[in-house]
Amino acid sequence: MPRLKQAGPEAENPYANQIFKLLFGDRNPITDPGTATGTPGNWWTVFNIVPDAFKHTTEGFQFYRSPERKLDPKLRELGQTRAGYAVGSQFVFSQHCKASRDVGLTEDQITAIPHWAVADCFSPIERAVLAYTDALVLERGRVPDGIFETLKANLSDEEILELTYVTCTYMMHAVMSRALRLEYDDRPDPIVEIAAPKASDQDVMSMVDKKDT
Repeated sequence: MPRLKQAGPEAENPYANQIFKLLFGDRNPITDPGTATGTPGNWWTVFNIVPDAFKHTTEGFQFYRSPERKLDPKLRELGQTRAGYAVGSQFVFSQHCKASRDVGLTEDQITAIPHWAVADCFSPIERAVLAYTDALVLERGRVPDGIFETLKANLSDEEILELTYVTCTYMMHAVMSRALRLEYDDRPDPIVEIAAPKASDQDVMSMVDKKDT
């Protein structure tokens, strides 16, 4: 379960209710969860507990999908998908693998996003976008000049700003999804101590015998 409470279509948020209708039909997403892409759908219900946060984030989705955007959707999705992977968000990575397919990235390219640095299926500008994403997400904005020069040689300033804004937005979504355990990120942390096997009585006696000799 998510770490925060949820609010369904009965909440006083007409804007959210319109979106719930599109995503869930007549179902209550809390008692009868599930979206067309297979996710539980609790990202929406958790964000709905703060209506203006719900509106702000969903308008961000409209921003990056707007026909006014200058950035190639393939480059945008490379940034979003790699950001999800780099943060370690199963939800953002999985959803944007699907979105990457929708905008025309090949199966080889989608499969190679985790190991893009040694893959040969990306163009120079696609590699630059992936490297830039790693600099934004993993290096917290410490971008080497060589990466930025390649971006500048291939993209307009407007395209670079769009890429930066959308990629950083999805880094935030990935971090929040993990922190709040939303959707596919609702899982225990795998980094835990693994208990050592208990020694049998025979093993203990063997160690004592070796110590005495």
